[in-house]
Amino acid sequence: MVIKRSIMNYIDTMVFEHANIRRMLKVVREFCYRLYNREDVDFSDLEQMIDFIRNYADKHHHGKEELKLFNKMVERLGPAAQKLVTNGMLVEYDMGRFYMQQLQEAVKDYQGGNNEAVLDIIANAISYTHLLERHIQKENDIVYPFAEKNFKKEISDEIQKDCDEFEVKAQEQGFQDKYLSMLENLENKYQGGNPLLDLL
Repeated sequence: MVIKRSIMNYIDTMVFEHANIRRMLKVVREFCYRLYNREDVDFSDLEQMIDFIRNYADKHHHGKEELKLFNKMVERLGPAAQKLVTNGMLVEYDMGRFYMQQLQEAVKDYQGGNNEAVLDIIANAISYTHLLERHIQKENDIVYPFAEKNFKKEISDEIQKDCDEFEVKAQEQGFQDKYLSMLENLENKYQGGNPLLDLL
């Protein structure tokens, strides 16, 4: 099978995915704001948000970074890259997964009748949004430019080929369409709820 080259290079694709993830983080914040205000909220929406985070943000995007980009940085770009990846990016991935695990447990407790668990829902969800916002900024401003500047062309071409194949396989399964449609639907439901959130 012939793999078509992506319209965007692999860095542009990852930055595009970051933008989509940040859109979902705003939705999560708005859900939490409504929950905090004791408004009626649909927890099936929160389940979709968690699904998006676990699969689009973590499995698809972070998985691609780990397997296709970060491994090459550690192998090829020396101690500085190893420290940046191992002690920075990968640690933050683990923190994000911990917040998601705790969030899911809190939702289960809340739906089981423990009203105090609402605190843990909001705390873990908002902690995740803070973590990911900072994480994305570091990758966009530091990690990606470092990789682009220091990789030799043949290594960049190899990463591009791997990422193209990864994206094509996901597209064949309808992955991107599914999660971007989910994102759009949730934005339509939650956008504009509190304009002050954009200032936070």
